[in-house]
Amino acid sequence: MSERTEKETKVYGIFQRIAGRYDRSNAFISLGLQKRWKKMLTDKVIRSLPEGAKVLDVCCGTGDISLMLADAGRDIQVTGLDFSPAMLREAEHRRKHRKNVRFLRGNALDLPFGDACFDAAVISFGLRNTADYEKTVQEMKRVVRRGGRVYCLESLVPENRVIKPFYRLYFRQVMPLLGGGKSFRREYQWLYESTRDFLGRRDLEALFGGAGLSDIRAKSRMFGACVLVSGRR
Repeated sequence: MSERTEKETKVYGIFQRIAGRYDRSNAFISLGLQKRWKKMLTDKVIRSLPEGAKVLDVCCGTGDISLMLADAGRDIQVTGLDFSPAMLREAEHRRKHRKNVRFLRGNALDLPFGDACFDAAVISFGLRNTADYEKTVQEMKRVVRRGGRVYCLESLVPENRVIKPFYRLYFRQVMPLLGGGKSFRREYQWLYESTRDFLGRRDLEALFGGAGLSDIRAKSRMFGACVLVSGRR
């Protein structure tokens, strides 16, 4: 089994198991901050879109970003894509009566869409869980029209030397127990490890530039524990 396939298989199993508790646990372990960070993303996206725009939400999970965008008005059409059926079931349950959002199963490394068919593409706390960061960003760029933007909201290990030790202590020792309890501690340990092993802010910006995106912008929150990076095709 290749390293890429091994990671995909592991991540798939984790999200299949924790789908039902994912949103509650994330709100709890982030001390409610994740909701603010996601609003920072959706506000940025909405301000850049024309009326009637089409947006792709990659690794949409339980659909919170997709639904926030769909509820923003301006006749936005949203497609949420994820590879976990369990997560998509949660998203469909939350979709309810909304007609301007749909959820599809698919792989971020091989998006099932033609070139330049969306006005923007977003990925929220999902890039670090893909098996190929560069390929994921390239695919997002491919499906966005010229002039559209690609957005990534992601967890990082803070670079601040004072904050970093406390961050690691919390997310390595405390967070898995708070988020997963005894039954799902291993799954939430992985979420820490995926953040620990992910890129730094400068590397993430370089990844966007290497994919051919321009006008790259970045904004950090909580001493760099969360970063929003975007680039224009």
